[in-house]
Amino acid sequence: MKILRRFKSAVAVVLFPILAVGLGSCKNSGDSGKKSDGYHLVMARENAKSDQWHSYIAKTIDRLPGFNPTAEPETGRYGGWKINRQAATGFFRTERIDDRWWIIDPEGYPFIHKGIAVYRPGRSDLQQQSLTSKYGDRNNWVKEESAFLIEHGFNGVGAWSDHNLIRENEVPLVYTIIVNPMGNYKSDHIKRYGGQYEMAGWQGYRYDLAMVFDPEFDEYVERAIAPIAQYAGDKYLLGYYTDNELPWKNDALDRHLIYLKNDEPGYIAARRWFEERKGTDAGLEDITDEDRLAFTGFYFETYMQKVEKAIRKYDPNHLYLGCRFNQEKEELINPEIFRVAGKYMDIISINQYRKWEPSGEMMTNWEGWSDKPFLITEWYTKGEDSGLPNQTGAGWNVATQKERGYFYQNFVIELLKSSGCVGWHWFTYQDNDPEDLTTDPSNRDSNKGAVDSRYNPYTPLLDEMKALNDQVFNLIQYLDAGNNVFDNRME
Repeated sequence: MKILRRFKSAVAVVLFPILAVGLGSCKNSGDSGKKSDGYHLVMARENAKSDQWHSYIAKTIDRLPGFNPTAEPETGRYGGWKINRQAATGFFRTERIDDRWWIIDPEGYPFIHKGIAVYRPGRSDLQQQSLTSKYGDRNNWVKEESAFLIEHGFNGVGAWSDHNLIRENEVPLVYTIIVNPMGNYKSDHIKRYGGQYEMAGWQGYRYDLAMVFDPEFDEYVERAIAPIAQYAGDKYLLGYYTDNELPWKNDALDRHLIYLKNDEPGYIAARRWFEERKGTDAGLEDITDEDRLAFTGFYFETYMQKVEKAIRKYDPNHLYLGCRFNQEKEELINPEIFRVAGKYMDIISINQYRKWEPSGEMMTNWEGWSDKPFLITEWYTKGEDSGLPNQTGAGWNVATQKERGYFYQNFVIELLKSSGCVGWHWFTYQDNDPEDLTTDPSNRDSNKGAVDSRYNPYTPLLDEMKALNDQVFNLIQYLDAGNNVFDNRME
């Protein structure tokens, strides 16, 4: 199976101001008179509050020039394609073959993780009543819905899924587990070090800093990660995430030195690092962009060393999938962060929002800087025919479920142009119930699911998902053969 690299990874390390250039919103310029080259032209807006609609081109496999859908190779027990078999270790691992990264399943077959996140029964009264009415109980739900996902070309699930229930199914989906050492420690840190919420970002971390230098954090690492030992022998487990969307700020050095008290572990560690680099007389005015870039690597590596060591201690068999990056102008354009990630992560997890499609340049950077593959672990769009308000969330609004499906196909086609992409997890399995006020307000009222709150499938969306999911292996072969697919890049 000869696979040619689509993107070359030769990217120079540059400073933050340069990195930030050209990475704004991904709108197509010049909506009027736009050529679709035979592809779909879809109107979208950021959310229901916006009156700014823009047209976007959506490629689908039925319109790719020269692409002929055919039956794919037979799949094995875990969903890998029974072709080009590699060494089987009994667990999932990664390997680069002919310049493309693959997950290798426990039987040794190449595998792409096609998943849906938050695969679990809904918690609201409406969702629980609907589950009982439609399935009878949770065991029937997981049996029927897992078969339904497989029928539509999915082979796994992402973060926040009910992995224990999934494991009880006769044929489990390939699943992931998220553990939250820093998330669990956050409130304890705030109580211990003064309770300031100044400059806290949306995640609620004090001064928008992950407090990786606190010795107390080490206890939370052990406490959060030790329970994974019970999954160490499970062949259907892909691997683990630690935490979610932590604030890896470009100016973390400044924040540690300006905002933390002089006796705090974070201040002491940052000051020691800075003095060793610049001398004991160096002041804030001496901080350069090169210093900031270097410190982000040191700061991030402190976290990585602690969590990765614990994961390997309690489960040496499974992959470490990282800490789910998401900030476009912070870690996603930071070569030091990705350099460090490549030392500790097996696969880098990235939540990709506010993009009509992923950037080829950014994907090339991620792979080149880290020398590791990546998963897109959250992304979605919302349909205005769902009956939901669709005023919250970071995804796009489109008119119909069919157009949600076009968005899915276009996004995945662009992902697979990268030799580093080994899978994706649609966010999410089920719409939140807008009447359930216990859910996160940022997710409450929007159509993100593949099914609604009553477990009714969004069939037009799922039909488009299936059409692409059933052709992923063939699509990779087509793209790696160098086919010149129309490219809808941002300008």
